[in-house]
Amino acid sequence: MEGRKPRPLPRAVILRHNPPMALLRSVATLGGYTMASRVLGFVREMLTAAFLGAGPISDAFFVALRLPNMFRSLFAEGAFSAAFVPLFAGLIAKEGKPAARIFAEDVLAVLLLALFLFLVLGEAFTPTILELIAPGFSADPQKFALAVELTRIMFPYLLYISLVAFLGGVLNSLDRFAASAVTPVLLNIFLILALTLVRPVNGAVLAWAVTGAGVAQFLWLLVSAHHAGVTLRLPRPRLTPEVRKLLQVMLPGVFGAGVTQINLVVSTAIASLLPTGTISYLSYADRLNQLPLAVIGTAVGTAILPRLSREVRTHDAASARGTQNRGIELALLLSLPASVALVVAARPILTVLFQHGIFGPAQTAATAPALAAYAMGLPAFVLIKVMAPAFYARHDTATPVKIAGLAMLANIALTFALGLFFALAQLGVALALTLSGWINALALLFLAARRGHLVLDHQARRTLPRILLAALGMGGLLWGLGFILDPAGATGLLRRILGLAVLITAGLGGYTALALALGVVDRGVLDGWRRRRR
Repeated sequence: MEGRKPRPLPRAVILRHNPPMALLRSVATLGGYTMASRVLGFVREMLTAAFLGAGPISDAFFVALRLPNMFRSLFAEGAFSAAFVPLFAGLIAKEGKPAARIFAEDVLAVLLLALFLFLVLGEAFTPTILELIAPGFSADPQKFALAVELTRIMFPYLLYISLVAFLGGVLNSLDRFAASAVTPVLLNIFLILALTLVRPVNGAVLAWAVTGAGVAQFLWLLVSAHHAGVTLRLPRPRLTPEVRKLLQVMLPGVFGAGVTQINLVVSTAIASLLPTGTISYLSYADRLNQLPLAVIGTAVGTAILPRLSREVRTHDAASARGTQNRGIELALLLSLPASVALVVAARPILTVLFQHGIFGPAQTAATAPALAAYAMGLPAFVLIKVMAPAFYARHDTATPVKIAGLAMLANIALTFALGLFFALAQLGVALALTLSGWINALALLFLAARRGHLVLDHQARRTLPRILLAALGMGGLLWGLGFILDPAGATGLLRRILGLAVLITAGLGGYTALALALGVVDRGVLDGWRRRRR
């Protein structure tokens, strides 16, 4: 950092001491905005299903969208954030905010150059990439050509969303979670506007909407960072010692994120060999499963990473273990009931949300088993997002990579076996991903406990089994009410919506009552939180 005078961050971004409820408030902020985004995402998927259904155009669009999302996760939000946030937060805690600002500016310059070069290569080699990710498309030249066109339109999204991930990492390290949590809302708004205002609806319209949303997301966070007092300059790209350290920490994370993305590539490749519509069935099912995963797993994981990084950097082992325990409790408190509800009520949920336009009962019947299979893995994938920060905060990105590699091999073997050999189609592909997720989560828990990063305290040992009992009790209630109400079999959209609303309300009420009766949630804590909010 020699030769550049540190500029102090303004008072607006000075970190505050986190009170005991800080983790819950951070998760609530992230989860609330993510919930808003996912609700809009449901509207988007409902419109997509109604206009595109589950056919060659929707398959091509979902494959094209997966490519920029894959490389975004590989180089930006996954490996980059996991490496950048602990280093940036640690610099703030140890050397001060001016040094952290210079580090961020140097990272931005190198990141921008690398992204531009990668974008050029991606546009040039799009057909080759698609031959690898969707080999089944080659049998249909028209569908393959459409996928290539849509991918090239959307590839610039990678550049903008990666910069969004960088700015979001800066703001999250300063405990400014709201601005970055809002960015997914913009993508859904752009796609909803395209679906409702532009005619005819086709893949190209949606692809241009995705790229436009990337520009809007970047500008939004740029303005948000400025209002937070973080205005970064763009120096010439240079590999400073701090940037080299970031790359060294990030490299194993790239391989780790690559392992996760290979799982998706394998699933997509197998699905492309199956009948037309399989990719769409999996995409619609995954979209529903991503709601609780994003609201719970991503929110908790994002919220605890800066906190854990500061506690580890200051050698406060007791607080770090406490943060990890509360993160696991909160994640399972929310993910287990969501998992059970999606498994039990998969068909009525899909009927109400997606069964419109050209998406009919046959498409609902094909998507429901995939949704139930994905939902069974929901707690595992939430635990992965919550447990990974235990390693990232200690600058250990290699261990999650090795575990993810093991899970990847299991997923590849299971996908081929269940999807093709046993001819389970989309159900087999979804089950394979779920089983590999549980292998990943259990291995992370085992190694974290073995190394002393995770020690379940009395509260966790008491609470976790009761959460499971409450979730299973809620599942029994939903199963019984499902027979009585039968929202999927009701005639008329209004009756279906009312039936599903009653089912969801009863499930929420039943789970809350069981959680209180079993002592999962302390009434005194809830009363104190309400008083503080007033």
